[in-house]
Amino acid sequence: MSVAERIPDEIAFKAIDPKSYADDSVHEAFRWLRANNPMGRAELEGVSPFRIVTRHADILEISRQNDLFHSGDLASTFTTIEGDRLVRQMTGGSPHLVRTLVQMDAPDHPKYRLMTQSWFLPQNIRKLEDRIRQIAREHVDRMAQLGGECDFVNEIALYYPLRVIMEILGVPPEDEPRMLKLTQELFGAQDPELSRSGANENLQGPEAMAALQGVIADFFMYFKAITDDRKANPRGDVATVIANGKIDGEPINDFEAMSYYVIVATAGHDTTSSSTAGAVWGLCANPGEFAKVKADPSLIPALVDESIRWITPVKHFMRSATADAEVNGQKIAKGEWLWLAYPSGNRDEAVFDDPDSFRIDRSGGKHLAFGYGAHLCLGQHLAKMEMRILFEELLPRLKSLEFAGEPRLSAGSFVSGPKHLPIRYAFA
Repeated sequence: MSVAERIPDEIAFKAIDPKSYADDSVHEAFRWLRANNPMGRAELEGVSPFRIVTRHADILEISRQNDLFHSGDLASTFTTIEGDRLVRQMTGGSPHLVRTLVQMDAPDHPKYRLMTQSWFLPQNIRKLEDRIRQIAREHVDRMAQLGGECDFVNEIALYYPLRVIMEILGVPPEDEPRMLKLTQELFGAQDPELSRSGANENLQGPEAMAALQGVIADFFMYFKAITDDRKANPRGDVATVIANGKIDGEPINDFEAMSYYVIVATAGHDTTSSSTAGAVWGLCANPGEFAKVKADPSLIPALVDESIRWITPVKHFMRSATADAEVNGQKIAKGEWLWLAYPSGNRDEAVFDDPDSFRIDRSGGKHLAFGYGAHLCLGQHLAKMEMRILFEELLPRLKSLEFAGEPRLSAGSFVSGPKHLPIRYAFA
Protein backbone atom coordinates (compact mmCIF):
# COMPACT_ATOMS: atom_id res chain seq x y z
CA MET A 1 0.00 0.00 0.00
CA SER A 2 1.76 3.19 -1.13
CA VAL A 3 -1.07 5.67 -0.58
CA ALA A 4 -2.91 5.88 2.73
CA GLU A 5 -6.39 4.54 2.35
CA ARG A 6 -9.17 6.25 4.24
CA ILE A 7 -10.29 4.34 7.31
CA PRO A 8 -14.06 3.78 7.53
CA ASP A 9 -15.43 6.47 9.86
CA GLU A 10 -16.99 3.99 12.30
CA ILE A 11 -13.64 2.22 12.75
CA ALA A 12 -11.70 5.49 13.09
CA PHE A 13 -14.18 6.83 15.63
CA LYS A 14 -14.01 3.65 17.72
CA ALA A 15 -10.20 3.94 17.81
CA ILE A 16 -10.36 7.44 19.33
CA ASP A 17 -13.56 7.22 21.38
CA PRO A 18 -12.80 7.26 25.14
CA LYS A 19 -15.75 4.92 25.77
CA SER A 20 -14.17 2.22 23.54
CA TYR A 21 -11.36 1.98 26.06
CA ALA A 22 -13.82 1.63 28.93
CA ASP A 23 -15.65 -1.35 27.40
CA ASP A 24 -12.47 -2.76 25.77
CA SER A 25 -14.15 -2.76 22.33
CA VAL A 26 -11.30 -0.66 20.93
CA HIS A 27 -9.38 -3.89 20.37
CA GLU A 28 -11.93 -4.92 17.72
CA ALA A 29 -11.15 -1.74 15.78
CA PHE A 30 -7.40 -2.21 16.15
CA ARG A 31 -7.66 -5.85 15.07
CA TRP A 32 -9.49 -4.75 11.91
CA LEU A 33 -6.97 -2.02 11.20
CA ARG A 34 -3.93 -4.29 11.61
CA ALA A 35 -5.47 -6.75 9.14
CA ASN A 36 -6.91 -4.29 6.62
CA ASN A 37 -5.41 -0.83 6.88
CA PRO A 38 -2.56 -0.68 9.41
CA MET A 39 -1.44 2.89 8.72
CA GLY A 40 -4.63 4.27 7.23
CA ARG A 41 -5.89 7.84 7.24
CA ALA A 42 -8.76 8.99 9.43
CA GLU A 43 -10.84 11.91 8.17
CA LEU A 44 -13.45 12.70 10.80
CA GLU A 45 -15.58 15.80 11.14
CA GLY A 46 -14.04 18.45 13.38
CA VAL A 47 -10.63 16.77 13.42
CA SER A 48 -7.47 17.37 11.37
CA PRO A 49 -6.73 14.28 9.21
CA PHE A 50 -4.40 11.81 10.91
CA ARG A 51 -3.07 8.31 10.45
CA ILE A 52 -3.64 5.52 12.95
CA VAL A 53 -0.46 3.42 13.20
CA THR A 54 -1.49 0.01 14.53
CA ARG A 55 1.29 -2.51 13.76
CA HIS A 56 4.12 -3.17 16.21
CA ALA A 57 6.80 -2.90 13.48
CA ASP A 58 5.49 0.45 12.22
CA ILE A 59 5.22 2.00 15.70
CA LEU A 60 8.78 0.82 16.38
CA GLU A 61 10.09 2.26 13.11
CA ILE A 62 8.47 5.68 13.65
CA SER A 63 9.55 5.82 17.31
CA ARG A 64 13.20 5.16 16.52
CA GLN A 65 13.40 8.02 13.97
CA ASN A 66 13.11 11.01 16.25
CA ASP A 67 14.46 13.56 13.78
CA LEU A 68 11.95 12.50 11.14
CA PHE A 69 8.93 12.20 13.41
CA HIS A 70 8.58 14.99 15.98
CA SER A 71 6.61 15.09 19.22
CA GLY A 72 6.47 18.84 19.69
CA ASP A 73 5.54 20.46 16.36
CA LEU A 74 1.83 19.64 16.68
CA ALA A 75 -0.28 18.48 19.64
CA SER A 76 1.45 15.48 21.24
CA THR A 77 -1.88 13.92 22.25
CA PHE A 78 -4.99 13.77 20.12
CA THR A 79 -7.26 16.81 20.01
CA THR A 80 -9.99 18.27 17.84
CA ILE A 81 -9.58 21.36 15.65
CA GLU A 82 -11.55 23.32 18.25
CA GLY A 83 -9.47 21.89 21.11
CA ASP A 84 -6.26 22.86 19.34
CA ARG A 85 -7.60 26.37 18.69
CA LEU A 86 -8.53 26.83 22.35
CA VAL A 87 -5.11 25.64 23.57
CA ARG A 88 -3.28 27.96 21.16
CA GLN A 89 -5.51 30.80 22.30
CA MET A 90 -4.65 30.05 25.94
CA THR A 91 -0.90 29.71 25.29
CA GLY A 92 -0.31 32.46 22.75
CA GLY A 93 0.19 30.07 19.85
CA SER A 94 1.69 26.88 21.32
CA PRO A 95 -0.22 23.60 20.83
CA HIS A 96 0.82 22.52 24.36
CA LEU A 97 -0.62 23.48 27.77
CA VAL A 98 2.59 22.11 29.34
CA ARG A 99 6.09 21.58 27.98
CA THR A 100 7.41 18.32 29.39
CA LEU A 101 9.85 15.80 27.93
CA VAL A 102 6.87 14.44 25.98
CA GLN A 103 6.46 17.70 24.02
CA MET A 104 10.18 18.20 23.35
CA ASP A 105 12.41 17.20 20.48
CA ALA A 106 16.18 17.53 19.99
CA PRO A 107 18.16 19.57 20.89
CA ASP A 108 16.07 20.40 23.99
CA HIS A 109 14.80 16.90 24.78
CA PRO A 110 18.14 15.18 25.54
CA LYS A 111 19.30 18.16 27.66
CA TYR A 112 16.16 18.21 29.81
CA ARG A 113 16.05 14.43 30.08
CA LEU A 114 19.64 14.40 31.35
CA MET A 115 18.62 16.57 34.33
CA THR A 116 16.88 13.70 36.12
CA GLN A 117 17.94 10.66 34.13
CA SER A 118 20.54 9.48 36.64
CA TRP A 119 17.85 9.31 39.33
CA PHE A 120 15.99 6.63 37.40
CA LEU A 121 18.90 4.45 36.23
CA PRO A 122 18.74 0.84 37.48
CA GLN A 123 21.93 1.14 39.57
CA ASN A 124 20.51 4.18 41.39
CA ILE A 125 16.95 3.02 42.00
CA ARG A 126 18.37 -0.20 43.50
CA LYS A 127 19.41 1.98 46.45
CA LEU A 128 15.71 2.61 47.04
CA GLU A 129 14.74 -1.06 47.09
CA ASP A 130 14.64 -1.48 50.88
CA ARG A 131 12.46 1.59 51.33
CA ILE A 132 10.13 0.57 48.47
CA ARG A 133 9.83 -2.91 50.01
CA GLN A 134 8.84 -1.32 53.32
CA ILE A 135 6.12 0.71 51.54
CA ALA A 136 4.96 -2.42 49.68
CA ARG A 137 4.75 -4.38 52.92
CA GLU A 138 2.65 -1.62 54.52
CA HIS A 139 0.16 -1.86 51.65
CA VAL A 140 0.00 -5.65 51.81
CA ASP A 141 -0.63 -5.33 55.57
CA ARG A 142 -3.38 -2.85 54.73
CA MET A 143 -4.94 -5.48 52.42
CA ALA A 144 -4.83 -8.00 55.24
CA GLN A 145 -6.61 -5.55 57.55
CA LEU A 146 -9.43 -5.01 55.04
CA GLY A 147 -10.78 -8.44 55.93
CA GLY A 148 -10.68 -10.37 52.67
CA GLU A 149 -12.50 -7.98 50.33
CA CYS A 150 -11.54 -4.66 48.80
CA ASP A 151 -11.58 -2.52 45.67
CA PHE A 152 -7.96 -3.17 44.78
CA VAL A 153 -7.69 -0.04 42.61
CA ASN A 154 -9.09 2.43 45.08
CA GLU A 155 -7.66 0.96 48.27
CA ILE A 156 -4.24 -0.36 47.24
CA ALA A 157 -3.11 0.19 43.64
CA LEU A 158 -3.60 3.96 43.59
CA TYR A 159 -1.70 4.58 46.80
CA TYR A 160 1.37 2.36 46.66
CA PRO A 161 3.10 3.89 43.59
CA LEU A 162 1.89 7.33 44.70
CA ARG A 163 3.75 7.00 48.01
CA VAL A 164 6.92 5.85 46.22
CA ILE A 165 7.11 8.63 43.62
CA MET A 166 6.11 11.37 46.07
CA GLU A 167 8.91 10.32 48.39
CA ILE A 168 11.37 10.43 45.49
CA LEU A 169 10.01 13.78 44.33
CA GLY A 170 9.93 15.25 47.83
CA VAL A 171 6.18 15.78 48.34
CA PRO A 172 5.10 15.26 51.98
CA PRO A 173 2.58 12.46 52.75
CA GLU A 174 -0.13 14.93 53.83
CA ASP A 175 -0.18 16.36 50.26
CA GLU A 176 -0.55 12.99 48.52
CA PRO A 177 -4.40 13.08 48.36
CA ARG A 178 -4.16 16.42 46.54
CA MET A 179 -1.62 14.99 44.04
CA LEU A 180 -3.80 11.93 43.44
CA LYS A 181 -6.92 14.04 42.86
CA LEU A 182 -5.13 16.35 40.42
CA THR A 183 -3.61 13.40 38.55
CA GLN A 184 -7.01 11.75 38.17
CA GLU A 185 -8.51 15.03 36.93
CA LEU A 186 -5.68 15.40 34.40
CA PHE A 187 -5.54 11.84 33.03
CA GLY A 188 -9.21 11.06 33.71
CA ALA A 189 -10.52 14.15 31.92
CA GLN A 190 -12.48 11.94 29.50
CA ASP A 191 -14.17 9.91 32.24
CA PRO A 192 -17.25 11.52 33.85
CA GLU A 193 -16.46 9.86 37.20
CA LEU A 194 -12.89 11.17 37.32
CA SER A 195 -12.91 14.48 35.44
CA ARG A 196 -13.19 17.91 37.02
CA SER A 197 -15.83 19.00 34.51
CA GLY A 198 -18.02 15.89 35.06
CA ALA A 199 -19.91 14.22 32.26
CA ASN A 200 -19.23 16.24 29.15
CA GLU A 201 -19.66 14.78 25.71
CA ASN A 202 -17.87 17.73 24.15
CA LEU A 203 -14.52 16.70 25.56
CA GLN A 204 -12.56 19.33 23.68
CA GLY A 205 -15.09 22.12 24.22
CA PRO A 206 -14.48 25.34 26.18
CA GLU A 207 -15.75 23.94 29.50
CA ALA A 208 -13.57 20.85 29.35
CA MET A 209 -10.51 22.81 28.24
CA ALA A 210 -11.04 25.38 31.00
CA ALA A 211 -11.28 22.54 33.55
CA LEU A 212 -8.04 21.05 32.21
CA GLN A 213 -6.33 24.43 32.37
CA GLY A 214 -7.56 24.75 35.96
CA VAL A 215 -6.00 21.39 36.91
CA ILE A 216 -2.65 22.42 35.42
CA ALA A 217 -2.82 25.81 37.16
CA ASP A 218 -3.38 24.02 40.51
CA PHE A 219 -0.35 21.81 39.84
CA PHE A 220 1.75 24.84 38.94
CA MET A 221 0.68 26.76 42.06
CA TYR A 222 1.60 23.81 44.29
CA PHE A 223 4.98 23.20 42.71
CA LYS A 224 5.90 26.91 42.66
CA ALA A 225 5.95 26.75 46.46
CA ILE A 226 8.05 23.55 46.30
CA THR A 227 10.51 25.27 43.93
CA ASP A 228 10.91 28.29 46.17
CA ASP A 229 11.57 26.01 49.15
CA ARG A 230 14.14 23.84 47.34
CA LYS A 231 16.05 26.83 46.03
CA ALA A 232 16.34 28.11 49.59
CA ASN A 233 16.69 24.68 51.24
CA PRO A 234 18.11 22.06 48.83
CA ARG A 235 17.53 18.40 49.75
CA GLY A 236 18.40 15.03 48.24
CA ASP A 237 15.18 14.72 46.19
CA VAL A 238 14.12 15.15 42.56
CA ALA A 239 12.29 18.42 43.37
CA THR A 240 15.68 19.93 44.32
CA VAL A 241 17.16 18.78 40.99
CA ILE A 242 14.31 20.42 39.04
CA ALA A 243 14.17 23.61 41.13
CA ASN A 244 17.89 24.22 40.66
CA GLY A 245 18.14 22.74 37.15
CA LYS A 246 20.19 24.46 34.47
CA ILE A 247 20.25 24.03 30.69
CA ASP A 248 23.31 25.33 28.84
CA GLY A 249 24.38 27.06 32.06
CA GLU A 250 21.11 28.98 32.49
CA PRO A 251 18.38 28.21 35.04
CA ILE A 252 15.29 26.62 33.45
CA ASN A 253 12.26 28.89 33.34
CA ASP A 254 9.28 28.50 35.66
CA PHE A 255 6.95 27.11 32.98
CA GLU A 256 9.34 24.30 32.05
CA ALA A 257 10.20 23.60 35.70
CA MET A 258 6.48 23.37 36.58
CA SER A 259 5.85 21.14 33.54
CA TYR A 260 8.70 18.86 34.66
CA TYR A 261 7.17 18.46 38.11
CA VAL A 262 3.80 17.62 36.56
CA ILE A 263 5.13 14.80 34.37
CA VAL A 264 7.10 13.24 37.26
CA ALA A 265 4.23 13.66 39.73
CA THR A 266 1.58 12.17 37.42
CA ALA A 267 3.19 9.67 35.06
CA GLY A 268 5.37 8.54 37.95
CA HIS A 269 2.48 6.76 39.65
CA ASP A 270 -0.69 6.66 37.54
CA THR A 271 0.53 4.26 34.88
CA THR A 272 2.14 2.01 37.50
CA SER A 273 -1.15 1.92 39.42
CA SER A 274 -2.96 0.82 36.25
CA SER A 275 -0.45 -1.93 35.47
CA THR A 276 -0.45 -3.17 39.09
CA ALA A 277 -4.25 -3.37 39.06
CA GLY A 278 -4.03 -5.01 35.62
CA ALA A 279 -1.87 -7.77 37.10
CA VAL A 280 -4.44 -8.54 39.81
CA TRP A 281 -7.26 -8.36 37.24
CA GLY A 282 -5.39 -10.81 35.00
CA LEU A 283 -4.73 -13.22 37.90
CA CYS A 284 -8.40 -13.12 38.99
CA ALA A 285 -9.60 -13.76 35.44
CA ASN A 286 -7.07 -16.54 34.90
CA PRO A 287 -6.80 -18.79 37.99
CA GLY A 288 -4.31 -21.03 36.17
CA GLU A 289 -1.89 -18.08 35.88
CA PHE A 290 -2.33 -17.33 39.58
CA ALA A 291 -1.46 -20.97 40.37
CA LYS A 292 1.62 -20.77 38.11
CA VAL A 293 3.13 -17.70 39.75
CA LYS A 294 2.22 -18.96 43.24
CA ALA A 295 4.10 -22.18 42.51
CA ASP A 296 7.07 -20.39 40.91
CA PRO A 297 7.86 -16.89 42.26
CA SER A 298 10.66 -16.55 39.68
CA LEU A 299 7.81 -15.80 37.23
CA ILE A 300 7.03 -12.48 38.99
CA PRO A 301 9.14 -10.33 36.58
CA ALA A 302 7.30 -12.03 33.69
CA LEU A 303 3.97 -11.31 35.43
CA VAL A 304 5.00 -7.64 35.62
CA ASP A 305 5.87 -7.43 31.92
CA GLU A 306 2.73 -9.27 30.80
CA SER A 307 0.50 -7.02 32.93
CA ILE A 308 2.05 -3.89 31.45
CA ARG A 309 1.58 -5.28 27.90
CA TRP A 310 -1.98 -6.44 28.55
CA ILE A 311 -3.18 -3.16 30.07
CA THR A 312 -0.89 -0.68 28.19
CA PRO A 313 -1.85 2.36 30.33
CA VAL A 314 -0.64 4.98 27.80
CA LYS A 315 -2.92 4.47 24.80
CA HIS A 316 -1.26 6.81 22.33
CA PHE A 317 1.09 9.63 21.55
CA MET A 318 1.04 11.70 18.39
CA ARG A 319 3.94 12.36 16.03
CA SER A 320 4.24 14.57 12.95
CA ALA A 321 6.49 14.01 9.95
CA THR A 322 9.22 16.64 9.46
CA ALA A 323 9.84 15.53 5.84
CA ASP A 324 8.45 13.09 3.28
CA ALA A 325 9.19 9.60 4.53
CA GLU A 326 8.56 5.92 3.95
CA VAL A 327 7.80 3.40 6.70
CA ASN A 328 7.72 -0.27 5.75
CA GLY A 329 6.63 0.57 2.20
CA GLN A 330 4.05 3.21 3.22
CA LYS A 331 4.72 6.76 1.98
CA ILE A 332 4.12 9.48 4.56
CA ALA A 333 3.99 13.14 3.52
CA LYS A 334 5.72 15.97 5.39
CA GLY A 335 3.41 17.44 8.05
CA GLU A 336 1.19 14.35 8.45
CA TRP A 337 -0.07 13.70 11.96
CA LEU A 338 0.31 10.14 13.28
CA TRP A 339 -1.49 8.39 16.15
CA LEU A 340 0.79 5.67 17.60
CA ALA A 341 -1.66 3.07 18.92
CA TYR A 342 0.36 1.31 21.65
CA PRO A 343 -2.43 -1.12 22.76
CA SER A 344 -2.67 -2.27 19.15
CA GLY A 345 1.09 -2.76 18.80
CA ASN A 346 1.02 -4.74 22.05
CA ARG A 347 -1.60 -7.11 20.67
CA ASP A 348 -0.11 -7.50 17.19
CA GLU A 349 -0.53 -11.12 16.07
CA ALA A 350 2.72 -10.89 14.11
CA VAL A 351 4.65 -10.42 17.37
CA PHE A 352 2.56 -11.98 20.15
CA ASP A 353 1.01 -15.43 20.04
CA ASP A 354 -2.64 -15.39 21.20
CA PRO A 355 -2.22 -11.67 22.00
CA ASP A 356 -5.52 -11.08 23.80
CA SER A 357 -4.76 -13.72 26.42
CA PHE A 358 -3.07 -12.96 29.74
CA ARG A 359 -0.10 -15.37 29.89
CA ILE A 360 2.72 -14.80 32.33
CA ASP A 361 5.08 -17.36 30.77
CA ARG A 362 4.81 -15.65 27.38
CA SER A 363 7.97 -15.67 25.28
CA GLY A 364 8.91 -13.75 22.19
CA GLY A 365 8.22 -10.10 21.35
CA LYS A 366 8.85 -7.06 23.51
CA HIS A 367 5.94 -4.78 24.33
CA LEU A 368 5.81 -1.08 23.47
CA ALA A 369 4.03 0.17 26.59
CA PHE A 370 7.05 2.31 27.60
CA GLY A 371 7.50 3.66 24.08
CA TYR A 372 10.75 3.34 22.15
CA GLY A 373 13.65 5.48 20.99
CA ALA A 374 14.55 8.84 22.55
CA HIS A 375 11.18 9.08 24.30
CA LEU A 376 11.45 5.71 26.03
CA CYS A 377 9.82 6.14 29.45
CA LEU A 378 12.28 7.58 31.97
CA GLY A 379 10.65 5.72 34.85
CA GLN A 380 10.34 2.24 33.31
CA HIS A 381 12.91 0.60 35.63
CA LEU A 382 11.32 2.15 38.71
CA ALA A 383 7.82 1.05 37.63
CA LYS A 384 8.90 -2.54 37.07
CA MET A 385 10.81 -2.63 40.35
CA GLU A 386 7.79 -1.32 42.29
CA MET A 387 5.52 -3.94 40.76
CA ARG A 388 8.03 -6.75 41.28
CA ILE A 389 8.52 -5.87 44.95
CA LEU A 390 4.79 -5.59 45.64
CA PHE A 391 4.08 -9.04 44.21
CA GLU A 392 7.09 -10.52 46.02
CA GLU A 393 5.47 -9.32 49.23
CA LEU A 394 1.85 -10.12 48.31
CA LEU A 395 1.85 -13.47 46.52
CA PRO A 396 3.49 -15.60 49.27
CA ARG A 397 0.76 -14.42 51.66
CA LEU A 398 -2.19 -14.95 49.28
CA LYS A 399 -4.01 -18.29 49.46
CA SER A 400 -6.83 -17.40 47.10
CA LEU A 401 -7.86 -14.57 44.79
CA GLU A 402 -11.06 -13.94 42.84
CA PHE A 403 -13.39 -11.20 41.62
CA ALA A 404 -15.95 -9.96 44.16
CA GLY A 405 -17.90 -7.93 41.61
CA GLU A 406 -17.53 -6.51 38.15
CA PRO A 407 -14.20 -4.85 37.37
CA ARG A 408 -14.38 -1.61 35.35
CA LEU A 409 -12.00 0.31 33.11
CA SER A 410 -11.87 4.11 32.91
CA ALA A 411 -12.84 5.94 29.73
CA GLY A 412 -9.84 7.55 28.09
CA SER A 413 -8.05 7.46 24.76
CA PHE A 414 -4.79 8.90 26.14
CA VAL A 415 -4.18 7.34 29.59
CA SER A 416 -6.61 4.87 31.12
CA GLY A 417 -6.84 1.56 32.95
CA PRO A 418 -8.74 -0.21 35.74
CA LYS A 419 -10.83 2.18 37.87
CA HIS A 420 -12.75 -0.39 39.97
CA LEU A 421 -11.49 -3.86 40.84
CA PRO A 422 -13.56 -5.56 43.58
CA ILE A 423 -11.71 -8.66 44.77
CA ARG A 424 -12.11 -11.39 47.38
CA TYR A 425 -9.01 -13.01 48.83
CA ALA A 426 -7.65 -15.04 51.71
CA PHE A 427 -4.26 -14.59 53.35
CA ALA A 428 -2.18 -17.49 54.64
